[in-house]
Amino acid sequence: MTVVTRFAPSPTGYLHIGGARTALFSWAYAKRHQGQFILRIEDTDIERSTPEAVEAIMDGMTWLHLDFDEGPIYQTKRMAVYKQYIDQLIKEDKAYLCYSSKEELEVLRESQMKAGLKPKYDGKWRPEPGKSLPPTPKNIQPVVRFKNPTSGVVSWHDLVKGEITIANEELDDLVIARGDGTPTYNFCVVIDDWEMKVTHVIRGDDHINNTPRQINLLKALNANIPAYAHLSMILGDDGQKLSKRHGAVSVMQYFDQGYLPEAILNYLARLGWSHGDDEIFSMTDFCQWFDLDHITSSSAQFNTEKLDWLNSHYIKTLPLDRISSAIEPYLKKVVHTPIDQNLLIGAIDIHRERANHLTNLAKDIAYIFEVQKPNQQDFEKHINAEALELIKSFQGSLNKIDWTKEAIHNVMNEVVTLHAIKFPKLAMPLRVLLTGIAQSPSIDAVMAILGRDETMKRLNLYL
Repeated sequence: MTVVTRFAPSPTGYLHIGGARTALFSWAYAKRHQGQFILRIEDTDIERSTPEAVEAIMDGMTWLHLDFDEGPIYQTKRMAVYKQYIDQLIKEDKAYLCYSSKEELEVLRESQMKAGLKPKYDGKWRPEPGKSLPPTPKNIQPVVRFKNPTSGVVSWHDLVKGEITIANEELDDLVIARGDGTPTYNFCVVIDDWEMKVTHVIRGDDHINNTPRQINLLKALNANIPAYAHLSMILGDDGQKLSKRHGAVSVMQYFDQGYLPEAILNYLARLGWSHGDDEIFSMTDFCQWFDLDHITSSSAQFNTEKLDWLNSHYIKTLPLDRISSAIEPYLKKVVHTPIDQNLLIGAIDIHRERANHLTNLAKDIAYIFEVQKPNQQDFEKHINAEALELIKSFQGSLNKIDWTKEAIHNVMNEVVTLHAIKFPKLAMPLRVLLTGIAQSPSIDAVMAILGRDETMKRLNLYL
């Protein structure tokens, strides 16, 4: 059997972090078993689905490098297929036309709730042997309802939650086509999973209530029933359901905030799943290790500090050319001159030890590419006549050396010794004039990257 998984978002909003985890787990399971991973866009909710949401989903999948083997497949382009199966179920007396109006159903619902009953359709239009149906009204477009079994149970072994059993009498006759003929979500999902030969449905546990209905539909169609794995919800730092109030929940917001996809993927992989004590690993390792046995059935708690730590780790350890390509979108927002790649590599190399986010790293290295106006407080504290004389003495000695960090450092030591001062007395004024602020990596390393000409040019602005 070829393992086939799918990620099937509804394009009614952005790709949120919970959806990204579902996509990652489905993708990794297919990779682990040399199977197929399908991207399906469930856009049957015409009123709420938007092209912008589709684009946001595709952007998120692309940024996270979650490549799919088939898709994107749009449900709206498969309407004829769904209609064929609906007609088949009606013909086989497994579905029927229901003429109950919305007002009728609302009255029924209210009366059931007042009586302390669970609201469900009363089967008024359900055909049964020996039953007489009401006269067909002419002013109502009927919906199509599935004839759900009225007795027995639906059971399945959930690969995360364990055994789940639901009594059929708890389920009413599901609407599978609206009055305008468009099929409903639960029906489209069943047909797509069957036709696309999906073997494992990995999704959020908010779909558990849909599963028994979908299993009954699959049985009515004599279709294969996939294995189900329902992932528990993600909680925020405060233990409440993850939502907008916790900050970024859209995947692309994490891009905006300067996270690397490597960090997001690594973090999501560990959000409800574990492989021993391994905390940091590549997606290659993850795909080799990933299984459904080690997914926890309890809710996973999102920890922003842990994500920041991982992001910092990847900024520090990924190859410099990887960080240089990742940082360019952020750098272009703060630097308005052409970006020299050699300068960029050097700047990242000496700054990335302190960085947690690419946004901050971009701001930190902006001075390498453009002269920054000195911070007024730092300027007043460190720049005076004595400091300028020291720098002038230092500058004169720079003309005689090879332009390396070590040689620059040696000259600084000579000037400090000559004037009998402490090292910061020279280093701090140099920092302020060359970078605009009093905090930077070692100033000799900064000068080595800036180069002789640029260093002299910046110092001469004040000398």
